[in-house]
Amino acid sequence: MAFSENLKKLPGISHLAAIELRDGEGNLAGIIENKAGSQGSLAVYNHLAQVWGSINIDAAKQGLEVFAEHTVDARSNPGKHANIDRLLAIAENGAETLRVKHVFAVVEDLPA
Repeated sequence: MAFSENLKKLPGISHLAAIELRDGEGNLAGIIENKAGSQGSLAVYNHLAQVWGSINIDAAKQGLEVFAEHTVDARSNPGKHANIDRLLAIAENGAETLRVKHVFAVVEDLPA
């Protein structure tokens, strides 16, 4: 199934400003913001965190399946898809599990 079809099955992300990825020592290993160009990745990582609790080997493998044709492109073009490269490193190279910290969007107060 194509990434666009997989994406339709994932929970919404309108409540998120970003997701922070943290290593075992709590250091920032990456951030995925809710902005054009990274919203698909944000939706995937949000889903993986909800299902698996972290980005571990099993989560990374599932994420690679969700990214579908983009995973194939990432394998052929290392560095082109940083968020997929991160999953490949965890799933295939045994890189460290990442913790996920959700950064929630703040709704500005409306004028009276």
